[in-house]
Amino acid sequence: MSLRGKTAVVTGSNSGIGLGVARELARAGADLVLNSLTERDEDHALAEAISTEFDVVAKYVKADMSVGEECRSLIESAGSCDILVNNAGIQHVAPIDEFPRDKWDAIIAINLNSVFHTTAAALPMMRAKGWGRIVNVASAHGLTASPYKSAYVAAKHGVVGMTKAVALETAQEPITCNAVCPGYVLTPLVEAQIPDTMKEYGMDRETVIKEVMLARQPSKEFATVEQLGGTVAFLCSSAATQITGTTLSVDGGWTAL
Repeated sequence: MSLRGKTAVVTGSNSGIGLGVARELARAGADLVLNSLTERDEDHALAEAISTEFDVVAKYVKADMSVGEECRSLIESAGSCDILVNNAGIQHVAPIDEFPRDKWDAIIAINLNSVFHTTAAALPMMRAKGWGRIVNVASAHGLTASPYKSAYVAAKHGVVGMTKAVALETAQEPITCNAVCPGYVLTPLVEAQIPDTMKEYGMDRETVIKEVMLARQPSKEFATVEQLGGTVAFLCSSAATQITGTTLSVDGGWTAL
């Protein structure tokens, strides 16, 4: 599978799942636009390193995904968008009657509204090129729910619904739109939480991972960013041409329960 000649825009991609996805798309030959909220030397250095490692064109563009106009300007700054991966997201945990209004607004804006804005801006580019792939990184929480995560669950369910709507609108075009629904993924952020969780529960690393962190993930193993990246790359391949409007779970059996 080669994505040479294609340009991929991956939101929230200077770390974690987004970076794993970006690297796998670059491995397949796609040029890249990386994105996050920060504007640091290391962000641009990361793009340069990927460019050198995979012999692709890669650049970093700062954009606040909670602001609709910045979402759209990200796509415009890319110049071309054959592949759009909506990955940017944040989380907050609280009972709904105590959920801070600003946290609710931010989660809906970044996790859901940004998907609308980037997709609306990217579709004309894809139609002009006669090819496109949209992959929305949703969550197992786009298919099921957990307590105290009302905003995140609502946003990710919204992403799944929007995925289906866009797929139907583009069904007779060479454009697909799908959602990937990860369970718990071993990212640097999750890795950093393990020692504190061990202390909180008085458990060793293996026990706290299996019995606390992965309590709802039947495989009792984290998914990896490389696995998520490979899944996205597959959805961008010719083998996935007739896969559209669906969800692909990478959750160790979570949603089979």
